[in-house]
Amino acid sequence: MTPFFECSYEGERFVCFDDTPPGEPLLLFPAPADTALALLDAGGSPDAFAEAVRGAGPGRLIPAAARGSVRPRPPVLPDAPGTAVAGGFMQTHNVKVAAEGEAAGPEHPNWFFKGPGSALRVCGEPLGVPAGSVAICEEAEVVLVYRTDEKGEPAYLGHTFGNDLTDIGRFRQNRAHLSYAKLCEASVSPWFFPGEPPRRVTGRVTVERAGRTAWEGEFRTGLDALHYPVESMTGNLFSHPGLRVPGTVHYVFLGADRSSFHAGFTIVDGDVLSLEFPDHGVTVTNPVHWL
Repeated sequence: MTPFFECSYEGERFVCFDDTPPGEPLLLFPAPADTALALLDAGGSPDAFAEAVRGAGPGRLIPAAARGSVRPRPPVLPDAPGTAVAGGFMQTHNVKVAAEGEAAGPEHPNWFFKGPGSALRVCGEPLGVPAGSVAICEEAEVVLVYRTDEKGEPAYLGHTFGNDLTDIGRFRQNRAHLSYAKLCEASVSPWFFPGEPPRRVTGRVTVERAGRTAWEGEFRTGLDALHYPVESMTGNLFSHPGLRVPGTVHYVFLGADRSSFHAGFTIVDGDVLSLEFPDHGVTVTNPVHWL
């Protein structure tokens, strides 16, 4: 599996396959006009995709001193507005179903709309929280990415990792307000992983306040932690015609287990949230900002 990230530099889009340490030059390749379509053309092979991108034109070596001008992008995000949907499922994990006292759980978990693709942020960018939010929590999640073809059939492209910031306090006050609780911005890692979703993911959350660690905790996610088969979840989701508009890229957040909220911690304006996924070399870090 060859992961990559997309970025912009001097007004152009690029793809990078190397996790070059800071302080060293960065080799970038021109991005395909449609990254999702290029992944499909590669037949699901990450190596074939990498070979096609590298073979399409010469790379561009960015000097170490100019790396600050390289701006990561949400992976596979189309340029055209309105052609991507961010959403996901809640209470998908065994630990949450057990906490509800439901041995089997409902047939399908709740799905929520997070926003269009423009609701996604990458590392370092502030995550907007709607004014009047009750209690915010981070949610460390696996994010599946799909693209619907010309017939509206969804095709799985790969996955990344993200933070589904949520107003869990509003949901706890009124469970009918799930749709409102989820309308905080979300962050995703710019690193994209073609291939099957991971079965087991463990990591750590750190909340910094005024430059100091205010809270730390661990999380566990991945397919083995889910109460529901992922094929059942996504199969039911994409059975709805309204989500099968041809050419749409879907970011599907798979849910989280516990969060700082469950430990009794309260996130406030200006806190910096860092979600570490060490087995995949990914850290998602964002400040939160009340709008």
